[in-house]
Formats: sequence, structure tokens, C-alpha cells
Amino acid sequence: MSARQALGYFLREALLSLRRGWKVSLLAVLTIAVSLFVGGLFLLVTHNLGEATRSWRSEARVIAYLDPSAEVAQIEELSRSVARREGVDAVTFVSAEEARVRLREAFPALGDIVDDPGAAPLPPSLEISTADGTGEGALRELTESLAGSALVELVDDDRAWLGRLDTVVALARGAGLLLGSLLLAAAVFTIYSVIRLSAYLYREEVGVMRLVGATEAMIRGPFYLEGLMQGLLGGATAIAALGAIWLLARSAGTGPLSAGTMTGELFFGRFLPIPILVLLVALGGLAGLVGAGLSLQREMAGRPAPDGA
Repeated sequence: MSARQALGYFLREALLSLRRGWKVSLLAVLTIAVSLFVGGLFLLVTHNLGEATRSWRSEARVIAYLDPSAEVAQIEELSRSVARREGVDAVTFVSAEEARVRLREAFPALGDIVDDPGAAPLPPSLEISTADGTGEGALRELTESLAGSALVELVDDDRAWLGRLDTVVALARGAGLLLGSLLLAAAVFTIYSVIRLSAYLYREEVGVMRLVGATEAMIRGPFYLEGLMQGLLGGATAIAALGAIWLLARSAGTGPLSAGTMTGELFFGRFLPIPILVLLVALGGLAGLVGAGLSLQREMAGRPAPDGA
């Protein structure tokens, strides 16, 4: 029998087994789909958070909030002094009025509060852009120098909270991978049970094949293919569910996760890249093969040895 004929035989037998035991096969597919969906959802969210963090890091600035009573000449002198420091690209003065306009544009819902004459005025500030690759030592000296100035009331370094966000993203990604791995292990066990059941249903046919001298590859091939197909179907189902969730979030006209909102762009701005999608499907197929392999290994261990062995 040629390889093509053998593959055709494996496929026919695997499809027949899936059709005969479609209920338990559906359970295996759904178990894999749920495990990969959970892991994929964590990857989707952390992927978008990671992309946002990288974008924000490239635009990170050191902001020095100034004493509102500082004179123009003092602010200009401080700006020139900061601009001469190592790693500083540009220094921009933001007046209290400009800060108020920016706040209103960034948060329209706060417009009434911002425009309230009784509200406390926003402080002027210096926005300091640093060059890429600026060392931590130079940045630390810059922030310490600003904090020690009598004109500066508060120093805010974007890199501080970006570092904390990186930690949160890493923890979320790790939690998702751990949870997905546990669920995937449960999926492997489910496929193990399904293949064991299929082998039991076909025990008479398998016995006849062994009597007529069929090789173990011919006997096991359909079961391996069955497990692989269940895993691949589970992976494809997980991706379809992830795509539906992403499209639903993107197409929602209102809501915190709808397209165009800061939260929506932060968590669902982009879909997972193709390599990660391929990896999810491949993990499903691998889970199916592992489950089938473990099941058949136990089946072989429990089979009496041939005469003369």
C-alpha cells in the first residue's frame, strides 16, 4: 500500500470514528477550544497592552510641574539648564491655560469641572523629551536635579509607571499561559479518554487486523489522525471564538470596549498576529496527538504479547 493509499485509509477510518462517536468527539473538541480560547484571550489582551506600552515608551517624557508663582525669567533659565543635560532632546513649556485645554480635549466628560471658575488652576509644567537609549543613570540624575529645584513642585517620570505596567502585562501573560496550560492538560485527558473509547469500539476490527498481519502503523494511524483532527478543530474553534469576541468589541457602537475608546483600543486595538494564531492551532493538534499517543500506549501495554515473544 502506497503512502497516499494509507493516508486515505487513515482519513476514512478517522472520519468514520468521529461520526460514530460524535458526542464524545464534540466534547474533546470543545474542551480544547475552551483551553485555547482562555489562553488566546489572555494573549490578545496582553499583546495589545504590550504594543501600547512600547508605543508609550517611545513617547515617554519627564514632566516637571512648576510653582505657579514662578517668574518667566526663572522658568526660562531652568529650561535652558535642563536642555543642556545629557540625553535631553527637547524641553517644552506648558502654561496653566494650555494644560487646561489639553485636559478638556483628553477627557471631554470633565469639561464642566475643568471650566468651573472655582476649580483650582492646573500648574504650569516643563515637558522634557529624552533621546532613545538614554541611560538610567542620566535619567535619575535629571529627575533628582529637577526635584531639588525650588521652582519644581513635583516630578513625574513616565518610565516609572510604564515599568509597573510591564510587570502587570508579564504577570497577566503568565497567568493566562498557566491557566491555558492546565485546561489544555484537561483537554489531553479528554482526548485520551475519547481515543480509548474509539479503540474499544473497534477492538474486534483491530484484533482481525492483527491476525492477518497488519502493522502497528496501519492500526494506530487512524487513531492518531482522529486525535489530530480533534485538536485542530478545537484550535480553529478557539480562533473563531476569539475573532468573534474581537469583532464584537470593535463593532460595538457604545460601551467601554467599543472601537475608538481608550479602553477599547488598549485591550482590543489589534487582533493576534498570524504566527500566534498558527501556534494556537498547532497546540491544539499537538494536544490531540499527545492524547492519542498516551491512549494507544496504554492500549499496547494492556495487550497480551504475541506467541513466542
